[in-house]
Amino acid sequence: MSITHVFDTHFGDGGKGKIVDLLAQEAHAVVRYHGGNNAGHTVENELGKFPLHLVPCGIFNENALACITDGVVLDLEVLADEIDMLHKVLADFRGRLLVSPRAHVIMPYHKILDRLYEETKGDKKTGTTGRGIGPCYADKVSYNGIRLGDLEDIDRFEELLHVQLDIKNKIIVALGGVELDFRVVKDEILRHYERIRAYVKEPFSRIHDLLMLPNKNIVLEGAHGVFLDTDWGTYPYVTASSIVPGNVNAGAGIPAQYITNVLGVVKAYTTRVGAGPFPTELHDEVGDRLRKNGKEFGTTTGRPRRCGWLDLELLRFSIQLCGITELAIMKLDVLDGLDFVTVCTGYTLDGKQVRYEDILTSDLARVEPVYRQLPGWGFDSSTRGVTRFIDLPHNAKEYLSFIRDFAGVPVRFVSTGPARHETINSFCYP
Repeated sequence: MSITHVFDTHFGDGGKGKIVDLLAQEAHAVVRYHGGNNAGHTVENELGKFPLHLVPCGIFNENALACITDGVVLDLEVLADEIDMLHKVLADFRGRLLVSPRAHVIMPYHKILDRLYEETKGDKKTGTTGRGIGPCYADKVSYNGIRLGDLEDIDRFEELLHVQLDIKNKIIVALGGVELDFRVVKDEILRHYERIRAYVKEPFSRIHDLLMLPNKNIVLEGAHGVFLDTDWGTYPYVTASSIVPGNVNAGAGIPAQYITNVLGVVKAYTTRVGAGPFPTELHDEVGDRLRKNGKEFGTTTGRPRRCGWLDLELLRFSIQLCGITELAIMKLDVLDGLDFVTVCTGYTLDGKQVRYEDILTSDLARVEPVYRQLPGWGFDSSTRGVTRFIDLPHNAKEYLSFIRDFAGVPVRFVSTGPARHETINSFCYP
């Protein structure tokens, strides 16, 4: 039995969807265990191009379970629409897509509060997606949440909803919003619940049955990046859930010691969406070029991503924090055409060398990156679609080797395009 945990080593948007889709072809289960529809994973395969926000990428393997576990927060309309989209290209997956009744539901008031909180903060806003994720998690830990299983008992759901609307309407009105109507909210939620009801079944036992069997593969599909982690990220410019591998114990009921591989997804450059410090951000034509060539616009929000050079100081911390055992380097082809590529190998603050873990978010906004410039490969030879390391341009090989040597962990995949086949697998070095 092997469990591979896949997550982003930086700020998210690194290409996890492609790697999970690739690994899912040999998996017996793919598990989403945290986050909500503020995450977006784009999968491009022989069936087409699919932006997924809640359904695990493993849904495309008809022999694998696709599990949404208790750590995920659910926008029922988004989930129902994704299921409808997938039904157009896949055979019936009832019994294969399992959604935990312990998952908390994103209610209409969560989205309203998300927006009102941001508006009230003014120029100090966090830059959330506005999907209601944070307010939903806040309700979860403050004993005010409504879980998917609560919708099965209408009387219980009505009782819970009455209490929450009494609380939430006071806050909404105080912040300048319009009071919500009980019946409208109730009917909307129950209508969407009926659309996904056939998939509501606790996946815990099915997952643990696989854990007890030899030669079974499970992929854990992380939803965000390490530096959006609530505790270890650039707080408060973070997401509302824990990104680190150990959270799988709470978020999916899988003991963390069962994880056999920790695969960190790192883009060949760095991007970030929304507010927050970004030491290597580029505000020039190179940054614009990376954004254009990399099609750096959010799957979930469509917002343009901020682009910069690869930050190896953040990668170093991710490797130490999460116990990364292997890397997937994504979007190498976006660097085609550059005469040089630059990486950040560390930070200085007020003239002194500092590490990420020794400073807070306010200081991260003031650090000076220590850069190392490497030769690019220009337009002489493209990396797009290359599937063997030996066929890469010399300087592209040198760039990958520099990253590997700095990281001190093996590189398992290199992505040279968005399609599943545009990948160097089992990365070998001369």
